[in-house]
Amino acid sequence: MAGHSKWANIQHRKQRQDDKRGRLFSKLIREVTVAARAGGPNPADNPRLRLAVEKAQAANMPKDTVARAVRRGAGEDGGAAYEEVRYEGYGPGGAALLIDCLTDNRNRTVSEVRHALARHGGRLGAGGSVAYLFRPAGVLAYAPGADGEALLEAALEAGAEDLQRRDDGAFEVLAAPADFAAARERLAAAGFPPDHAALEQRAQSEAALSAADAARLAELLERLAELDDVQAVATNAAPEPADGD
Repeated sequence: MAGHSKWANIQHRKQRQDDKRGRLFSKLIREVTVAARAGGPNPADNPRLRLAVEKAQAANMPKDTVARAVRRGAGEDGGAAYEEVRYEGYGPGGAALLIDCLTDNRNRTVSEVRHALARHGGRLGAGGSVAYLFRPAGVLAYAPGADGEALLEAALEAGAEDLQRRDDGAFEVLAAPADFAAARERLAAAGFPPDHAALEQRAQSEAALSAADAARLAELLERLAELDDVQAVATNAAPEPADGD
């Protein structure tokens, strides 16, 4: 769990520090568009779209831009037709990687992903080569200082599967994807609105890396986050270098 948080935080920090608003908006628009196409244009009936719209709003995306993306996904407007593509591969030290993309050109996307991996000590794998190491989960994150006992009680009442405490004192509530939206609403109603909420791929076990490989993996994740077509990356790398490295 802590390992996932460390590598996820690299991506989150990259987003916060990225002053290229156009790139961030492009990623968010794609997610809104695909979510609307997959589950319909009404956020009340489409949890994925509701989450995508909330992310766009948190990034201060104009309402008109969000609305256009929803209409495009619903087939009411023109524009590129994006599809979801997942690549599996390996990073430095053999760390497993799941790379989720939204693209209108598969050839471009796989070329960019392959190039990024190759430059940072990684490689693409065959379909199914690492996916079995991960499972989907709804993640509700809370900053350090939250009342752990009260949060645990509320999480259980909300139908969550687990509550995990990170080394920095923050908490993560895990829920099955099908229960994610309802658990989030119930926790918010109980006085625990999450600081961050997302559907993620979580590693079921961790792989220890040397200090050198961990540093190279961090660089690779930074590079992948910069690619317009890449929406999310999951890894099973442990949070700290292996002992003796």
